[in-house]
Amino acid sequence: MSDSNVLDLAGLGAGPFNLSIAALADSHLTRLATRFFERRHDPVWHPGLMLPDTHLQTGFLKDLVTAVAPDSRHSFLSYLVEHRRFYRFLNAELGTVSRAEFSDYLGWAARRLENVALGEAVREVRLDARGFRIRTDAGDYRARHLSLGTGKRPWLPDFAEALRGSHCLHAAEIARTQRDFSGRRVVVVGGGQSGADIFLNALRGHWGQPRELHWISRRRNFEPLDETAFTNEYFTPDYTRGFHGLPREVRAREVAAQKLASDGITPAALQSLYRELYHRFDVLGEPRWARLFPHREAVALSRSGLGFVLTTQHGLTGDREHFNADVVVFATGFCSHLPDCLAELTPRLERDAHGELVLGPHFEASWDGPTAHRIYAVNAGRHSHGIAEPQLSLMAWRSATILNHIAGHQAFDLSENEGPIEWQPITEQRWVQAI
Repeated sequence: MSDSNVLDLAGLGAGPFNLSIAALADSHLTRLATRFFERRHDPVWHPGLMLPDTHLQTGFLKDLVTAVAPDSRHSFLSYLVEHRRFYRFLNAELGTVSRAEFSDYLGWAARRLENVALGEAVREVRLDARGFRIRTDAGDYRARHLSLGTGKRPWLPDFAEALRGSHCLHAAEIARTQRDFSGRRVVVVGGGQSGADIFLNALRGHWGQPRELHWISRRRNFEPLDETAFTNEYFTPDYTRGFHGLPREVRAREVAAQKLASDGITPAALQSLYRELYHRFDVLGEPRWARLFPHREAVALSRSGLGFVLTTQHGLTGDREHFNADVVVFATGFCSHLPDCLAELTPRLERDAHGELVLGPHFEASWDGPTAHRIYAVNAGRHSHGIAEPQLSLMAWRSATILNHIAGHQAFDLSENEGPIEWQPITEQRWVQAI
């Protein structure tokens, strides 16, 4: 095997999180031999959700690299400058980036990184005495460590999975093909940001004028993302480090309590939606063909002719309701999975009582393999590192944490000044020092 095929770190997938590791390694750790394998030739971030006027929930400085390496040539600001629209971006006064522009930024970074192999799928990963043996479409590689970044799979309730198709689909598939909702009864299930984006686009006639449009959520209301200053302290390295050391049951409790800090709807989207409803049905006096149904949990789906009947249970009364639909879109989130190429190693990975990977402080997975060969996992530690882990907010910090661990020294300075909130108990000695 040639020297170029012997790696310190091999990445499976080149989505945003592994791409962040690749970008930081390229600009600041050139002595490490890294390669990230992506099966797609032209990566697009969540292509099925690429709808008009949809935006990220995080600021543009939380890009691949800036939080730990603002001098990197792979930053979003470098992307703006290279595309000659830096001043127009500033003049637009955008607090967040559109999904379309951020996806273009990620593609720009992936195509210019020599350690990213586009169109090269990993077929098999094995372990032998000298490390991980990786077989791809283009050849064989050997790697000291792995980084798993193959993303998550769209999740549908079990009762809907058997009916999955062009008219019963997950939100992640809605923009992949042309659709026509004209004259159809459309039901959107799921009260998060994706559900809001789909409902608003359907309301505006993006796929034609529906006959009926219903939005169902098991949440008590259509609730806003909590993006206030102190809530955003959850999305800091200081909080994340402390969170990892908590007992499993405490972490689960805190993640559930912090739901709206990461899984609410942006206030701007809610305002746009309410104004659209008011203008159409109150000002213009259209028959109310679009309605919102909070506090209902979808519990069953059955065929009815060429359409469907969705059954829900009311959260206050327990009553069952039935919604006739021609199209049902489930904005029900994603679930973790490991790629098929890891089939030989998957049984060796430790899981907790809930089936989740057990991750260490450096995002290394616990397994029964040799300690000299580690498996890192990104976007797999919400249960272990908190609500910021699957978000873009801390991806550069996480990437630097992983690269520092692999390098064996502090290639990236991740120390911080003391913040305004004391998350951990203060011992008597620390209290005396503080005052």
